Amino acid sequence: MATTPSAPDALNTNLEKPQTSGNGSGQTLQYDNGQKSDWWFASTAIPLLAATLSPLANVLSICALVTSWRETIYIDGNPVAEFDGVPFPDPKWCYWLNVASLVAGFLGNLFLLLNFTQRVRYLIALPATIILWYVSTGFLIGITACMEIYAPPSRPEETYSQGFWYAIAAAVFYLICSMILMVNMLGYFLGHYPDHFALTDAQRTLILQTMLFFIWLAGGGAVFSRIESDVGQDGWAFTDAVYFCDVTILTVGFGDLYPTTDLGRGIVFPYSVGGTIMLGLVISSLYKFMQQLGEENIVQKHVQRTRQRTLSRAVTNSFDLREREHAAHHLIRKRHPKGSAGAPKISGPTQARAYRTAMGNTVRRVTNPLTVPKPLRRKPRLILLREEKDRFDEMRRIQRQTNKFKKWYALIFSLAAFALLWCVGAVVFWQCEKNTQNMTYFQALYFCYVSLLTIGYGDLAPKSNAGRCFFVVWSLVAVPTMTILVSDLGDTVIAKFKKWSDDLADFTVLPKEGIWREFLDKNPWLLYWFQKWQAARAEKAAKKRVERGFDTVDPESVAEGNIDVEDADLALDLTLPTLATEAEQDISGHVPSLATLSRRIAVSIRKVAADLRFSPPKKYDYEEWVEFTRLIRFTKKSAGDRGEGVLEEEDEEGLVEWDWIGDDSPMMSGMCESEWILQRLTESLVRLERRREATARLEAVAEERSDCVPASDEDRVLASGADGPAS
Repeated sequence: MATTPSAPDALNTNLEKPQTSGNGSGQTLQYDNGQKSDWWFASTAIPLLAATLSPLANVLSICALVTSWRETIYIDGNPVAEFDGVPFPDPKWCYWLNVASLVAGFLGNLFLLLNFTQRVRYLIALPATIILWYVSTGFLIGITACMEIYAPPSRPEETYSQGFWYAIAAAVFYLICSMILMVNMLGYFLGHYPDHFALTDAQRTLILQTMLFFIWLAGGGAVFSRIESDVGQDGWAFTDAVYFCDVTILTVGFGDLYPTTDLGRGIVFPYSVGGTIMLGLVISSLYKFMQQLGEENIVQKHVQRTRQRTLSRAVTNSFDLREREHAAHHLIRKRHPKGSAGAPKISGPTQARAYRTAMGNTVRRVTNPLTVPKPLRRKPRLILLREEKDRFDEMRRIQRQTNKFKKWYALIFSLAAFALLWCVGAVVFWQCEKNTQNMTYFQALYFCYVSLLTIGYGDLAPKSNAGRCFFVVWSLVAVPTMTILVSDLGDTVIAKFKKWSDDLADFTVLPKEGIWREFLDKNPWLLYWFQKWQAARAEKAAKKRVERGFDTVDPESVAEGNIDVEDADLALDLTLPTLATEAEQDISGHVPSLATLSRRIAVSIRKVAADLRFSPPKKYDYEEWVEFTRLIRFTKKSAGDRGEGVLEEEDEEGLVEWDWIGDDSPMMSGMCESEWILQRLTESLVRLERRREATARLEAVAEERSDCVPASDEDRVLASGADGPAS
């Protein structure tokens, strides 16, 4: 079976898998548009990660530039807190190298944006970004090292201020961004994707929202620093104001810094609301991006592996089953791979039917004609329907398993990230604060937990310059991670708890219809007495109905239109024997008329359109799928008056035949089932109306030529396959 992508890749539009071709001595790379790259993380996630972290590195570099790196913490011979220290100027070379580092960082960010917008070529813009960020990293590392060697603070009277630690943090982020972009370039030179980024609207929005958020953070720091500095000598430095803005936007609110003027308090109103909204938008966009990235590259691979294991167990008959068991017994004796030995076998179609893949290439499943004796190839329709239902149920099982895998995989990933940020962050705060407030590791864990949940009691807060700097960086990463974890918990653990509470309510507060029947089935002795009591009630009700009389309905009333056609059509008994009987009648030539078919398609469209409003989307039973498929088949070009073409190959307007576990399955189309069916039924109704118009035209022409003689059978067959009015 040919393997093709199951749905259009809406996220990784820039991922194009290269194909190699050559004469044996060398190979040239050729990109096949539409194919996904194996290096999906390097081609999509890494550039976006760099684009979201680089504005943070710019803000940290600004904090390092506008703040002196050293301060005096002994005033009049008495030690004071680090936040109350008096800064003194740095050497000139330190200041100007810091300026050069900031300029290089901004230029690197600019070249990255020009690369995203394709204003500058990839081979020019990305190397420029990497080089400039390495230059910025080198400057920051160099001046911090030189400061420690040539102009260190005279301890214990002097110490490093927050500016020094912000410089180290900026150097770390510039270095990380440069290194991950080098991985992206490596993937390009190895031929895993082309030399351009084709960003989706969601990815562009994420980059824009991240930039605006950090501009809002730095701008708020400048405003509050200016307002509080005008009060007196105890004003805020720019780094203190950035810390205050960070605590305010994240709604932590330790209370160690707060506005002291009416102007500052008034600005808090719009600033906090705007910052919280922008942070929520960034977290929402980041969560959707991660979810889509995992869906397209991790979950889909899991689905593909599950489908392949399922297809490897598919058998067409008992001969095939015995042959596979014989091969498994002789070739796999000691080791039984998961999903092979002991796994239930599912049926596969005997006849190879054509279907269309997601890429538009018509392929055909290959089966060995010698596998089944010739007299057995023509199976009854009921057996074929049961075989297909077997595969349908298996695909439903794969869907349920995939949905569960997707939710719990996301929860495990976010839980691991939360645990890492919690425990590692506590280690850093423990080391930074143990000299200033004698913080233990347990207290650091408590502080990080309170901060992650944005509780902010205020009993513990950063008291050192290094701790306050690290808190700004750590909180901007940890708090969004906590928000994503809560969302994943809502889809898994909280959803389970909600289901259990609903089940409890069904038995107690809000009894659900039929819930006690299940309970009685589990307790036969109680069911016996209940049935005895119910039989007595039924006997009394029957006597009353006999005394009142019965309502009768004319069987011909449905045909005459006295009963709603929609109710009659939707009340069909969709069971496998009924559907098999209808299929046998279709093959023998007893097919519905065009008027009946048109009416039933219209009723089905109305029903499916009503199903579109369900959330989560409705999933149809196998019998409903068979009935919808039957309606679609009758509108094909090759479907004549006797139904000769109902099992032939589909036309270009819609799928008719498919394999439920194959790549062409409607469950792998990327659309909800109601949307998929509605699209195909609408196309079928259009084709049916064209056939009716063509038939009417041919009959009119035949009547004019033959003096009211009806059109021949050959003309009718021609009309049944016409796409439009006959010429």
